[in-house]
Amino acid sequence: MATLSQLSLLLFVSFLTTAFNFAESQSFIGVNYGQIADNLPPPEATASLLKSTAIGKVRLYGTDAAIIKALANTGIGIVIGAGNGDIPTLASDPNAATQWVNSNVLPYYPASNIALITVGNEVLTSMDQGLISQLLPAMRNVQNAVNSVSLGGKVKVSTVHSMAVLTQSDPPSSGLFNPVFQDALKGLLQFQKDNGSPFAINPYPFFAYQSDPRPETLAFCLFQPNAGRVDSGNGIKYLNMFDAQVDAVRSALNSIGFKDVEIMVAETGWPYRGDSNEVGPSVDNARAYNGNLIAHLRSLVGTPLMPGKSVDTYIFALYDEDLKTGPASERAFGLYKPDLTMTYDVGLSKTSQTPSTPSTTPSTSPSTPLPKPTTTGWCVPKNGVSDALLQANLDYACAHGIDCGPIQPGGACFDPNTVSSHASYAMNLYYQTMGKNPWNCDFSQTAVLTSTNPSHNPCIYPGGST
Repeated sequence: MATLSQLSLLLFVSFLTTAFNFAESQSFIGVNYGQIADNLPPPEATASLLKSTAIGKVRLYGTDAAIIKALANTGIGIVIGAGNGDIPTLASDPNAATQWVNSNVLPYYPASNIALITVGNEVLTSMDQGLISQLLPAMRNVQNAVNSVSLGGKVKVSTVHSMAVLTQSDPPSSGLFNPVFQDALKGLLQFQKDNGSPFAINPYPFFAYQSDPRPETLAFCLFQPNAGRVDSGNGIKYLNMFDAQVDAVRSALNSIGFKDVEIMVAETGWPYRGDSNEVGPSVDNARAYNGNLIAHLRSLVGTPLMPGKSVDTYIFALYDEDLKTGPASERAFGLYKPDLTMTYDVGLSKTSQTPSTPSTTPSTSPSTPLPKPTTTGWCVPKNGVSDALLQANLDYACAHGIDCGPIQPGGACFDPNTVSSHASYAMNLYYQTMGKNPWNCDFSQTAVLTSTNPSHNPCIYPGGST
């Protein structure tokens, strides 16, 4: 059994490891850089902003030369895109594909770390049969052009799909592609398997919540403590919508024989503002979704069907796009403002003293300023909280990368063997691990900070003054 000094040493080493990880860019955290706006900062300023964050990759929807140049020698991975309007020419003329690569990749690579070319965006669900039939030939011609300049395997070629390519996604184990798209998808996926490129998909729990605006659905979508949803096909309990949607895609890929094709989340996000008749947009909800998503990715827990690694995920979006049409939410996804300040803090800055995790309280109203972090005390359940809520908190904490071994049979904190005791340990460890911010000890208003050490022999709760 570890002594208190040994435990302190382990916690210190863990803290140093966590601090190092948060100080570095993380390749699985990306951002979409849309440009349908007239107030965006200069590319050089954006490059400096990105270097100050943990964002490791940027997805462009086009091939803006100024942005690609500005990202040179930053180490930031770059996704560039050929638009839907480019597909007919790229499909019909290999020379056009060669010229496209010669113009948009060769002048900048390798100083600008172009890693992926997306050909088209949500082409299949456009239902344009002509465009759909030209997509694979266009991708092949672009791939051949990449190969011809000896960049095969270095710069990969894919396309991006909406979740609407699935005809079934609930439960996740039953995920299936719409039969209307299956023939086209099989050709695309065989190409991607042969060339090692990812299947790029746009899951948005925000839209799932809009179609089912119950409080329990919001908690499930925002990675907040909830009762979970059991997959009737395999018995797995899902604790958030993101994992459920991504695993539905995994199941659909597996069902048609493409278990080896990796998944990339090309877009996901949550708007911080919307029209009065829109359900879900708010600063609190956007901060909760994006902040908890980032914490989930950093935990490296993965999804139930793809454990132990984080799917490359591009958050939508870097900035608002003020010229977009549609509901107000379409113009309110930006993590940063044009003046380069944060719209709200999700812990991406490398200069943060500790990783920031947002409040676990969902909201439909504008947020209040965040309280200042604290570094003292322990996080414990409030009196009178039901075992059902405590079990949800326990499941949530243990699913987010903390070590729940001490509350397993034989562990130092297994006794007393009650939901309350186990939840207390797990909730405190989550609070200590995720940054000791007040919002890390919220658990949908079922937890409280205390200066009274809840440790009991032989169970030591990390915490106290630092």
